[in-house]
Amino acid sequence: MKFTKKGISNIVFVVIIGLLLYPPTKEYFIKLISFSPSEISIDERKQLKNYNWKLKGLNTSNIDFNSTRNKVVFVNFWATWCPPCRAEMPSIQELYNDYKDKVEFVFVSNEDWKTIAGFYEEYNYVLPTFNILSNIPEQFKSKTIPATFILDRKGNIVVDKKGPADWNSEKTRKLLDELLK
Repeated sequence: MKFTKKGISNIVFVVIIGLLLYPPTKEYFIKLISFSPSEISIDERKQLKNYNWKLKGLNTSNIDFNSTRNKVVFVNFWATWCPPCRAEMPSIQELYNDYKDKVEFVFVSNEDWKTIAGFYEEYNYVLPTFNILSNIPEQFKSKTIPATFILDRKGNIVVDKKGPADWNSEKTRKLLDELLK
């Protein structure tokens, strides 16, 4: 069987498409192109108006979001079936490991604990995870996941990132350190 240049390029193209459709490879490529999220300029920041949001703890206690007032808060909406969510999870876990005692982390999913627990066990994640019990604050509503928000102590949304990001970046760490001062 003789291969032509066109035949070889077609085979390579099909292999690349196949790899991109394969979830672990897809997650790897998403990680490669994920950058640190950008901070919203001070004059364009929105303030969270409603803290009346109840969350059911799946691997932690239930919380009333009012308890996060005057704290730096990291809120992430995600799902185990979402390749971009899965791609950013290692960087989130690393950030959480270093900031869990300083920043309030809230990971929100509509999946049941059995599904999430299996995912966490497989990848050694230990993130405080919640289901929604009441209406989400308007500023957190998003049609896409992952959707991540960082709030300062005054409730201003400093980061509003839709899509995957590298959360364990120097830029994000510097921002959190500034917000914690």
